[in-house]
Amino acid sequence: MAIEVITVQDLNEFRSLLLNDLKELIQKPLQTKQWLKSNEVRRLLNISPGTLQNLRINGTLTHTRVGGIIYYNHSDIDKVLNGNKVVTTPTLFK
Repeated sequence: MAIEVITVQDLNEFRSLLLNDLKELIQKPLQTKQWLKSNEVRRLLNISPGTLQNLRINGTLTHTRVGGIIYYNHSDIDKVLNGNKVVTTPTLFK
């Protein structure tokens, strides 16, 4: 069994490479799934199954059914969230 000696320079080089890899990972935009199942949408929006069903029934949230599984397009969820933004104006208290 051969013994390898690790120097301070080796550790500094490793540290530098590791930091560069971490910087690259942080700078990359997160990839989101295009199609989400019902349980993923409920977790994302923190809503109950009944609320999700109501959003489907009243046409607020479009969906696609394949067999017995309902899928939601992530961009459609973003559109609903962005379309329902509420802009509040600050009020001054006297």
